[in-house]
Amino acid sequence: MNFFNEERLKKARQYRGWTVEELADRIGITKQAISQYETGKIIPPIDKILLFSQILNFPYKYFLQKDSNDLKIGTTYFRSLQRTHKKHRVEQIVRMEHISRLYSMIAHYVKFPSLDLPNDYHFDNPEQAAHILREYWKLGNAPIDNLISIVEMHGIVVTTFPTSTDDIDAFSQFFRLGNMDIYVIGISSNKKSVARIHFDIAHELGHILLHDWSEDIESLSRLQFNEREKEANRFAAALLLPSDSFYKDIHGEYTTSLDYYKILKKKWKVSIAAMLYRAHKLSIISDNQYQYLMRSMQKRGWRKTEPLDNHLVTAPPSLFREAIALLLDNKIFSPKEVVEYFESTGLSMYPKELEILLNLEKDILEEPDNGIFKIVTLKPSSL
Repeated sequence: MNFFNEERLKKARQYRGWTVEELADRIGITKQAISQYETGKIIPPIDKILLFSQILNFPYKYFLQKDSNDLKIGTTYFRSLQRTHKKHRVEQIVRMEHISRLYSMIAHYVKFPSLDLPNDYHFDNPEQAAHILREYWKLGNAPIDNLISIVEMHGIVVTTFPTSTDDIDAFSQFFRLGNMDIYVIGISSNKKSVARIHFDIAHELGHILLHDWSEDIESLSRLQFNEREKEANRFAAALLLPSDSFYKDIHGEYTTSLDYYKILKKKWKVSIAAMLYRAHKLSIISDNQYQYLMRSMQKRGWRKTEPLDNHLVTAPPSLFREAIALLLDNKIFSPKEVVEYFESTGLSMYPKELEILLNLEKDILEEPDNGIFKIVTLKPSSL
């Protein structure tokens, strides 16, 4: 064997959310041996690589492939940074790195929507940034029914991710691949409430527009991190509940009626808690009224699960699903050839893992077919 990619062993371990010690226990060797393999001090024999492949559930070729050097990883904004174990954060960062590499491979055949953000503006505050983005994306002042599709149309990747912890609600990640900037917003697949999903996506959009993606987020003080989170929350509230139209809905005799906010939730697809927060910031309700309504929500058990949480619907992420469908429907690749293409381009993974990463239907990459070479364009209107 001429080449072993020690970084791939480390990434496969992190991808599974395991420590060096946990992998060593599963393999049955010392953690010092794992560390030597991961740092390249010792090249593992083929039987060990096959064991890594089996235990970590990656094809053995994955550990023998070279990584391209054109992917640069930027900042990651985790909403729960201070209470989330680092290994869980690293697990998701590594998964997003794999998604970005898959994105670049698919982009050789499918033209994704270009990144479309108002980067030439200077934003004085989150409220202004939200107003400018609504204008730039021509959203008007109406409720946003499907924020996921809108974000994907404007060139931002949205994906759901499995996680073994509920500490991670959502996060956003920046990558530079060659000369292409890629923003990925990840949403926990544990989260089902549309209202919370919409707020999470809007929150991450706030980070994308307002904050520096070259800084080391881990080096921020608690005060600095909390301030960025507050700004992203204010942006999300302003984007989802524009002041003029929301004020018209909420201003009047029902401003302190939780049952009225329940009706508005169906229209705006925003949580009651977020609407109360917004009404308070717009001075529609006083400090005392806000505190009273939040206590009332607590008594009703609405702080944990709100009314309509299981009834409102929104479309799931579809960018990758539609891209792969185009490749299959146009006979560019068969399901088997999709997997082989990723392998030949430097990322060997099992079909089921690719389906999870790309939010694809189960077993869609398992069926054989005959393919021919074509190039197609994924139009934003098809999302």
